[in-house]
Amino acid sequence: MQSALNRSQSAAAQAAVLTAATAQLEADPAGALAAADALLAHAPDLLPAQLLAGQALRRLGHLEAAVTRLSALAQIAPGVPAVRWELAQAAAAAGMPETAIPALEQLTRQLPAVPGGWFLLAAQYRAAGRDRDGWQADLKGVNAAAQDAELVQAALAMQQGRLDEAAAALAARRARQGDDPPASRLAAEICWRQGDMALAIAQLEQTLAQAPGYDLAREFLIRLLVQASRLTDALAHAETLRTSPLESPGHDLILASVLVHLGDQTRARGLYQGLLARNPGQPQVWQNLGHVLKTLGEQAGAVTAYREAVTRQPTLGEAWWSLANLKTVKLRASDITAMQAALASLAGQDETGDRARAEDLFHLHFALGKAHEDLGEPAAAIAHYAEGNRRRRALIVHDADEFSAEIDAAITTFSAPFVASRGGGGCPAPDPIFIVGLPRSGSTLIEQILASHSQVEGTMELPDMMMIASRLAARIDAGEFADFSAMAASLSPADRTRLGEEYLTRTHIHRKSDKPRFIDKMPNNWQHVGLIRLILPNAAIIDARRHPMGCCFSAWKQHFARGQRFSYDLVEVGRYYRDYVRLMAHFDAAVPIAVHRVIYEEMVADTETQVRLLLAHAGLDFEPACLEFWRNDRAVRTASSEQVRQPIFTDGVDHWKAYAPWLGPLAETLGDVTTLYPAVPASLAPI
Repeated sequence: MQSALNRSQSAAAQAAVLTAATAQLEADPAGALAAADALLAHAPDLLPAQLLAGQALRRLGHLEAAVTRLSALAQIAPGVPAVRWELAQAAAAAGMPETAIPALEQLTRQLPAVPGGWFLLAAQYRAAGRDRDGWQADLKGVNAAAQDAELVQAALAMQQGRLDEAAAALAARRARQGDDPPASRLAAEICWRQGDMALAIAQLEQTLAQAPGYDLAREFLIRLLVQASRLTDALAHAETLRTSPLESPGHDLILASVLVHLGDQTRARGLYQGLLARNPGQPQVWQNLGHVLKTLGEQAGAVTAYREAVTRQPTLGEAWWSLANLKTVKLRASDITAMQAALASLAGQDETGDRARAEDLFHLHFALGKAHEDLGEPAAAIAHYAEGNRRRRALIVHDADEFSAEIDAAITTFSAPFVASRGGGGCPAPDPIFIVGLPRSGSTLIEQILASHSQVEGTMELPDMMMIASRLAARIDAGEFADFSAMAASLSPADRTRLGEEYLTRTHIHRKSDKPRFIDKMPNNWQHVGLIRLILPNAAIIDARRHPMGCCFSAWKQHFARGQRFSYDLVEVGRYYRDYVRLMAHFDAAVPIAVHRVIYEEMVADTETQVRLLLAHAGLDFEPACLEFWRNDRAVRTASSEQVRQPIFTDGVDHWKAYAPWLGPLAETLGDVTTLYPAVPASLAPI
């Protein structure tokens, strides 16, 4: 009995020493190692002491010694997960994937629900040149992390809008156990929801550096890169995603979307057609194919694709609107009946928080408006347009007063003395030709005319100038400058040159030829004419202008896929037009030759004269091809894509007059801007 008591006391003493040594492992690994070796001197078979020695050696950086001792221990205790985990970490740190991989394969078989084992195994597979196996292991790690209670709670807080709470939980987790890919991806989404796009992208890039096979993180990164107009990077990631061992049609859809943003409609078409060949029952893909075919000028194919979409999903409002929005197509009575049935079907559904249903509804109303317009039924058309606009307006944020204040700030800043005082600076390249103005003002016609010139390449509505302007404005919001004028005045000649060069670099990906000039047809750039003059002083700026009533009515009855938040209310679109006219009038006075204005009605009435003036302003010689612009088969992405594939016609000039009885709020808002058109009121104040 005394012998048993002695053994019990000895075991208790060993346990106490182990507990104390383990507690000091992180802070004093050398002390922990000494304690472990002391125990092993008296009890060489004490497995916890052997494990502690291996752990301490790894933390001291004695990696080969750690691997040796832990490998021996793994032979003795193959069923202890902690031994395999320590051996794997030591071997990985020592650059010995051939040792780490078997340990991790056994560990993940024992504990498949522990994400860390899978992610380390993935890294070791890649270190051994087994990239495909590494990708698979990453995917299994992501799947295991879905059961992590801490991450689930943080994700729930994020979804409920408690972003600071979610971020704090992840920060505490990181401090406790370091970064792990699922937590890093979740942190990126929180940053994005908080409005920090740059940090979100950086966080996702870090996530993929840790786990290149994390497909969901790569999908999210592609989405943000597209939003940030980093299209080259987005394309590279989309190409990588498509090689995932987890085959998914969604990967082709993502790649096609990036290609559309890059203007590679032809390859996107091939991807959509491939997806439909494998599974034709995909209305959304049929709709996407229709968009691409429309852009490529393949109108018959676009009509077929849109009809396939609505046949498979009769309530798919965007497909109906896209079909109606083909300016050379008129919907049939049977189409109106089908859309009315779709409205009735949607009306019977619960609309609480259902964004997709809301979008189907307003698209259907816009499509029905166009159908009745084509039938010469203005009262019915107006009723549907009004309801579509009402529903769309409820889903967006636009503050007309705030926007007018921004225009006031631009007018105050870009005075004639200020512009004259800037002197040198800015990128001298004459490459860009900016076409600015309101949508539905004839800008696509001007673009097609210019793009028919041998020295000019048409691109699309490029977001890059707006993104540069937004970044500069963010410096004001961050408190770096008191106001817009202070920020603009702070830009040195070198700053302006750098910004101009940045614009050219950002837009280079859209230039597919060696033509020396290119078009940026983002209409909203009229707000940034002052910035354009500062950073690209030799760029040509064309102001496309159309009769105020015709232009605003046309914009109001046009649902835009993105970017035009002002157009869904007759008063607001009228205010926007007035703000546009007064800013451009200011630049006419401050920098008289900076902008060339093309009046749509004059272009229609005397095309050759207006084309010659347009080319002269852009520094281009006259070429007859510019008068036969409809023969140009380039891709056109805007709402006028079919109209510019035929000679100029005058049908649309006074079309708004048939709807004048319903346009009183617009006419009242525009006031003398309409009565004096194309002249501009001498004094034009915001409403």
